[in-house]
Amino acid sequence: MTPATTRNILIFLLGFLGAGALFGGAVLIISPTGELIGMPLSMLSPSPFHSFLLPGILLFLVLGVFPLFLIYALIQKVDSPFAEHFNLFKDMRWPWSFSIYQAFALIVWIQVEMVLLHAVHWLHTFYVFYGVAMLVVALLPQIRDLYKKQDT
Repeated sequence: MTPATTRNILIFLLGFLGAGALFGGAVLIISPTGELIGMPLSMLSPSPFHSFLLPGILLFLVLGVFPLFLIYALIQKVDSPFAEHFNLFKDMRWPWSFSIYQAFALIVWIQVEMVLLHAVHWLHTFYVFYGVAMLVVALLPQIRDLYKKQDT
């Protein structure tokens, strides 16, 4: 596969995640009781939350807005001295590093959700594998070469 093709796959994966989380987060913000999507508040009884509002806001921002911002940064190869402070992979451009962080954020989100809700749904399994797929694609040599910092 060409670097452009693999980059487009990563962008698609981030876009699908972002769009779904924007929708899901917005629904939970609009309807913090969960009524709008048929999720009873009783689901939250084993968790520290009393409504879906805070989880909805976090979902909207962390798994919704941020991946869409990453798409822009990956396409434009945006430079950000601020983001570079959080870049653990100093030989790579920060948007690539943050795509790795985003995949881990998804996996951690799902794991925490399963623990807090004391439940496992088929969507949990899907999104854990989805996060792993994001990691695999981001770690492909074609992507790494595309986002490796050039010596100047």
